[in-house]
Order: sequence, then C-alpha cells, then structure tokens
Amino acid sequence: MEVNIPEIVEEVTAAFMSYEEAITANDVEMINHLFWNDAKTLRYGPNGTLISHEALSAFRRNRVTDGVRRILKNTSIVTFGRDYAVANTEANDENIPGTARQSQTWLRTDEGWKIVSAHVSYLQDS
Repeated sequence: MEVNIPEIVEEVTAAFMSYEEAITANDVEMINHLFWNDAKTLRYGPNGTLISHEALSAFRRNRVTDGVRRILKNTSIVTFGRDYAVANTEANDENIPGTARQSQTWLRTDEGWKIVSAHVSYLQDS
C-alpha cells in the first residue's frame, strides 16, 4: 500500500478544505454532503456522541451558530492507498478559549470523499 500518493493527498486536502469552508459558513447542506450517509457514521464531540448521518444532520440543523471563525494549525493529512485517509488539525477560535482538536477519517465512495468518523475536543491552554 502506498502512503501519501500526491494526487490523492490533493483530493483529500480539497475535501478537507471544503469541510472547513462549510463549517466557517455554517453551510449545513455541504456539511451533510461531506459526511457518509450511513447509520454507522460517527462523531464524538463536546456536544456528545452522534451515531448515524441522521443524528449528525439533526445536530447541525438544530445548532444555533452563524459559523465558526478559527485559524487552523498543525494540520496533517495522511492517505493510505487511493481510498482511505485521516486528517487531523488544531484550531484556535476567537470565541472559544483554548485549542480545538479535530480528527476525521475519510473514505472514497461512489459519491466522492466522505467523512466516516470524526472527533472534536478542546484543550484549555495553560
């Protein structure tokens, strides 16, 4: 298995940045599009555990926000072969103290790259 095939890294990076743009704009439709539409889709976060695309979509639709204003740092995208990738990043948000940490598992599907699992947590800066 090849790790970090350049064109695959580019594809996943583009998908990752599409997600980032959707988060900053609170584009719920795009966020929903980028998550795998399956009952096994999973997101762990400070707002709880979301299991299924349906639960994740309901969370996003009911969340009151006009978007997120953050600066990414230490972003790492690693691809394994042509169909699997992991993305990790840290971010500082002007409205939240500390550092956010985000991880995503990406899978190439017939509909394109999709997030199949995600984790968000916050680390208080000392």
